[in-house]
Amino acid sequence: MLNVTKTIENNMAKLALEGRLDTVTAPELESVIKEILPGLTELIFDFENLEYISSAGLRVLLSAQKTMNGQGSMKIRNVGETIMEVFEVTGFSDILTIE
Repeated sequence: MLNVTKTIENNMAKLALEGRLDTVTAPELESVIKEILPGLTELIFDFENLEYISSAGLRVLLSAQKTMNGQGSMKIRNVGETIMEVFEVTGFSDILTIE
């Protein structure tokens, strides 16, 4: 299960994720992102309460990063040890801006 809390101000959106970002929940996040992306110049993910990420979740992040490269910036904040390990092993820590 994944809970996504959206905060949108002007051209900036913050998505706080809670739970698991996996094969079942990745399409849900993808649709939220597609809905808010037009016109955004800054996209921030808060992973403080994200417990797990699968390859399906990584694909959604990569897709969002590619889009944001063309229209602004994307940052990921509050990444826990387990998720950070996944980012490092997959090389995503070199692609994504992690604060």
